[in-house]
Amino acid sequence: MPYPPADSGHPVPARVEATIDAAGRRAGTVVAVYGRGDTDLRCHGHTDRTRTLPVTDRTRFEIGSVTKTFTALLLATLAARGTLALDEPLARHVPGGALPRGPGAADITARHLATHTAGLPCLPPGLLRTALATWTTNPYRSYGPDLLRASLARTRLRHPPGTRRHYSNFGVGLLGHLMSDATGRTYSALLHDHVLHPLGLTDTTDDPGCAQATGHWHGRPRPPILIPALPAAGAVRSSARDLLHYVRCLAAPDGHTPEGHPLRAGLRTVLHPGPPQPDTPLAWSRRTVRDRELYFHSGGTRGFTAFIGFCPDPVTAVVALTNTSPTPTGRFVLNAYLLLRSQALA
Repeated sequence: MPYPPADSGHPVPARVEATIDAAGRRAGTVVAVYGRGDTDLRCHGHTDRTRTLPVTDRTRFEIGSVTKTFTALLLATLAARGTLALDEPLARHVPGGALPRGPGAADITARHLATHTAGLPCLPPGLLRTALATWTTNPYRSYGPDLLRASLARTRLRHPPGTRRHYSNFGVGLLGHLMSDATGRTYSALLHDHVLHPLGLTDTTDDPGCAQATGHWHGRPRPPILIPALPAAGAVRSSARDLLHYVRCLAAPDGHTPEGHPLRAGLRTVLHPGPPQPDTPLAWSRRTVRDRELYFHSGGTRGFTAFIGFCPDPVTAVVALTNTSPTPTGRFVLNAYLLLRSQALA
């Protein structure tokens, strides 16, 4: 069922228009909304500024930190398989001397990394120095896995693990390496085999060589982002079609995965991981609005901005993607969140 006109007084279509406007009319933008059994899709603009190819629900966008939600689901699914535990110690997979400095460093677990409660800084020591030469194009490009591991021993914890939340690309990036070390497989292979393939997310990948829209930073085209040391924190690209299916699966796992499948357990565990913090979601932000539980995450790279969110009851989902970078005064993510809120309360 299509939306009524934006000026009809209905808040949801007005929010769709506001989200597209916030991206800028020259940007390529896709907004997808699911609610009350209906799916609505708005595609605006083109994959680059040559205006050759219109964006569609199959166009790949870099999703930046939304990648962290996939990493959390991978962790939860591996835990359901018995491959490793949510409370797997980081110390088990790094030499003792390589642990961060500070009280409780030996107690950091996979759960801490997935919930941003490990006490680690946002970025690993040394990254900013390597990023300066490519700050406006590809700041993570020259920071490799060897530098990441070396930086861990130079890190001082901001607080003891489990006591406070501090958003950390460093922590979730380490989580990807922890899972790789525990299984002997790359993050990319684990993600594909345990999450992307079972969910049928054929447009979703962490491969920067796959076709995608061209990102823009202040109107200038940017190259595809490269994150060799921290792929688990921000390397995934995806389409609106895949992401809408993904968040609908999270909102209603029983309707999209076979009974007894580890992925179904993983989808549930992400939102309710059990003791010692049973109601602290892995990676996701959560807000309660008029008895509705809203889960959401945003992401940005040098050329793209992304937002995904959902409500389990009533099942509601929103995806908003654009090929322009976030700005300090931008309202794209805010309007996408308000769209989710309006749809959940409609």
